Amino acid sequence: MFTTRPEILGTYGVVSSTHWLASSVAMKMLEAGGNAFDAAVAAGMTLQVCEPHLNGPGGDMPGLIYRADQRKSQVICGQGVAPAGATIDHYKGLGLDMVPGSGLLATVVPGAFDAWMLMLRDHGTMTLEEIFEPAIGYAINGVPVVPRITGTINTVRELFETEWTTSAALFLPNGRPPVPGSLFCNPKMAETWQRLIAEGKAAGGDRVAQIDAARNAWYEGFVAEAMDKFCRENEVMDVSGRRHSGVLTGDDMAKWRASYDEPQTYDFHDYTVMKTGPWGQGPVLLQTLALLKEYGLKAMDPAGPDFVHAVVEATKLAFADREAFYGDPNFVDTPIETLLSDTYNNARRGLIDMDKASLDLRPGTIEGYGGKIDYAAHVAAGSQDFAKFGIGEPTVGKQGQVQGDTCHVDVIDRHGNMVACMPSGGWLQSSPTIPELGFCLNSRAQMFWLEEDRPATLAPGKRPRTTLSPSMALKDGEPYMVFGTPGGDQQDQWQTSFFLRHTQFGMNLQEAIDAPSWHSDHHPNSFFPRPAHPGKLVLEGRFPQETVNELRRRGHNVEVGEDWSEGRLCAAAQEDGMLKAGSNPRGMQGYAVGR
Repeated sequence: MFTTRPEILGTYGVVSSTHWLASSVAMKMLEAGGNAFDAAVAAGMTLQVCEPHLNGPGGDMPGLIYRADQRKSQVICGQGVAPAGATIDHYKGLGLDMVPGSGLLATVVPGAFDAWMLMLRDHGTMTLEEIFEPAIGYAINGVPVVPRITGTINTVRELFETEWTTSAALFLPNGRPPVPGSLFCNPKMAETWQRLIAEGKAAGGDRVAQIDAARNAWYEGFVAEAMDKFCRENEVMDVSGRRHSGVLTGDDMAKWRASYDEPQTYDFHDYTVMKTGPWGQGPVLLQTLALLKEYGLKAMDPAGPDFVHAVVEATKLAFADREAFYGDPNFVDTPIETLLSDTYNNARRGLIDMDKASLDLRPGTIEGYGGKIDYAAHVAAGSQDFAKFGIGEPTVGKQGQVQGDTCHVDVIDRHGNMVACMPSGGWLQSSPTIPELGFCLNSRAQMFWLEEDRPATLAPGKRPRTTLSPSMALKDGEPYMVFGTPGGDQQDQWQTSFFLRHTQFGMNLQEAIDAPSWHSDHHPNSFFPRPAHPGKLVLEGRFPQETVNELRRRGHNVEVGEDWSEGRLCAAAQEDGMLKAGSNPRGMQGYAVGR
């Protein structure tokens, strides 16, 4: 099969990320004697500089890690919670029926920084200064601007010039967006990191004490104080078309820290796939696999209509259950064992008609669980236009263009440690830049509902149901693969097709990434204004025309996009002493490296 680049092979270490600079920085850490956790954190800091339109220090980050010496897999939860002042009454008192997709009202406690620091403290070996050195260098000296940064800034240029002037000062140097290929610097963010390192050093020479001191400076010190002040003293234009101040406070920051969770798992033939719990959408992939387990996929053509149809229809059912049942387990009793059980999915599988696409949203019924869904309202939301003020998703583009929100990094080291991380949020178009810090806050609260009796209903201290969804897989019980892709609601669609093409059709990592892909917009979108498009299926242009025609005959509302337009996948694997990695060619940013 044709591939755009080789599957990387080595024995020392491999990295795959959504930007070549992050991959190079991670490999630098491995070469300097660091492990996979050191490498991932250094890459994460670098991604905040080189992909500011997709993530930032004020965002969030779930990760899946495997410790080889402990033979243990864990989820690191860097998804911050709703502030104490984020109540339904507060938002409705402002005349809102939905949390805006931008601005200060959309902010939850920033979780990415503490998640990275927790990983570094408990599993890494290197110091704060060593880890931050590459990212600080790029922030001071500049990173090459990729076209997507320029395009994203242009979509919100008017907003920056007229309303978010602190963002204009950073992202419109000389009054215009930085030109692709030029160097973009963020010295103020570098100063913030340097101050955190200094606060760490003041705690003494112990590496762990330094990391904890930096965490405290972030959540109880100067960073929290700057965020508190900015939210209190500024009324910011958001996607509602009105100006609002924020509800995030220093007290909210002080009460939260990143935490560990057990992975949610599902056994699919020879593989055990691991995801986050139902505070994220990750179990959707697991349920999709449960629905497809008995379909005999290996006998299908991976570019043919039967394969695409089966996966899409299974995805529709799993995403419908996401809408009905998923929420923060600290607040909502999600029947996840039932949702992933073979008994439940054997019954749900009967809803799939292999000759006809469903145009309905069909969540399951589990007595005592679930919430209401007004699918017609989601369909109506698809016609709304909020482009002037930006929308909830971080990348705005015509259908068929590369869609990416978020970043990803996978690392496997020579010891067998594995990391899959999905940093996101705090992208440049989510809220105005805080001038003292050099970055902005996240807009993850838009995932909440302002209606009662829904699993994802807003409540103070509750995690929003994030789309961020890193993946890990065991093979025959042994640690095997980490993978993931940006893309909001598309993340677990693209990851499912990649996983199946690799495990069921024998494609290597790069072949499975390069294979033509698709996504469905049938289910309600997680981002403001939460649209749904019944039956809509977007295929890359490289699919055979016979596949396109047959999917249309079966009732799919097919749109054909550009040839290379679906997904930003990264993957790394280990087997029999060989390390492997692949990366996405779409958008010409992602790279895998290794030796």
